Amino acid sequence: MKQLTQLIILIGAMFFAGLSSAAEPIKIGAVAPKTGPLAGGAAITQWPNIQLWAHQINARGGLKMSDGSKRPVEIIEYDDRTNPAETIKAVQRLATKDKADFIVAPYGTGLNLASAPIFAKYGYPHIAVSAITDKTGELTKRYPSMFFTLGTTTAFASSVVDILKAMRDAGEINNRVAMVNVADAFGIELADSARPIFKAAGFELVFDKSYPLGTQDLSPIIKGAKAASPTSFVAWSYPPDTFALTELAKIENLDVKAFYTAVATCFPAYAGKFGASIEGNLGAGGVNPDAPELQDYYKSHKEVTGKDADYWAGPVTYASLQVLEQAIEGVGNTDRAAVTQYIKDNSFKTVMGDWKFNNQVIDQYWTVGQWQGGKFYGVGSTGKAGQKKAVIKKGW
Repeated sequence: MKQLTQLIILIGAMFFAGLSSAAEPIKIGAVAPKTGPLAGGAAITQWPNIQLWAHQINARGGLKMSDGSKRPVEIIEYDDRTNPAETIKAVQRLATKDKADFIVAPYGTGLNLASAPIFAKYGYPHIAVSAITDKTGELTKRYPSMFFTLGTTTAFASSVVDILKAMRDAGEINNRVAMVNVADAFGIELADSARPIFKAAGFELVFDKSYPLGTQDLSPIIKGAKAASPTSFVAWSYPPDTFALTELAKIENLDVKAFYTAVATCFPAYAGKFGASIEGNLGAGGVNPDAPELQDYYKSHKEVTGKDADYWAGPVTYASLQVLEQAIEGVGNTDRAAVTQYIKDNSFKTVMGDWKFNNQVIDQYWTVGQWQGGKFYGVGSTGKAGQKKAVIKKGW
């Protein structure tokens, strides 16, 4: 009995000694919708990739510090309810109350732009992974710790127009285009960029309408577009409207040869809901899903999260976390100013290829993808390898 008691004491002493010597975790804040209109998109693109990244970091013992130690990461999550005011409050809380060492960028263009001053105020590197804007030059000058990875609205709009021009030149479509957009920072800026680009390319916008974020009934949009008799339909849309517009286009048999919806067209759930009917559908982003590093990523994502990763912003989100990881380890501590400078000065190996920020912006990125043979391939980019040729849509 005495020996058993001594053994228990010894085990207890070893346990508590292990606890006392355990490395302090690096606190990583995360703010994104879990409720509200953008919750569905964040549930695919944002939250699972944070989970995957944290799991992999901790499974190998943590991030390497300059003193030879390893520090695990601790994720502190907040739901901003797709509300810019809530995003700002949550980032402020993470900085001042939770004392987060780093904060993952919010989900969506509007929420990133709203919270940028708070990231800058407290000196957090802000890798605005899900923001698309033509104001990158202006914003990076104003906020020296802000970085962009997805691209500009002009590049996205130009790529869509270039694809339609090629189809028109091949005699597959005419000049008639129906364009719609969600009325928030993302959709408004894309529509504003697209109008002069369409005009310069000789296209006619026979239907041009916006709708509020969170609109429940989009049937008037599809019916109005159909009545205008376009051969191309372009929607600068967020996930809920991407699904709704596609479903309504099928119901109304919107007979176009080019059908484009933006965010969430690349989601596995999109293919799961609509099946083979989306063959030829165009959407924002894309990847080269046959690339070995992406195949490994998709496998790990499924194993750890239980979910299939998307074919665009999900891998980019994970890549942005790889950048943060490599920068922290490169500096060897949690000095945010040093980590920010490291991101500016160095190249990074990511699942999206080699990244190097030029004036805080990634220059090479996917712009347009298309469902071909059950996968969402990149068919438009600013110089990415593995790009496929876009094809016309042959009905629903």
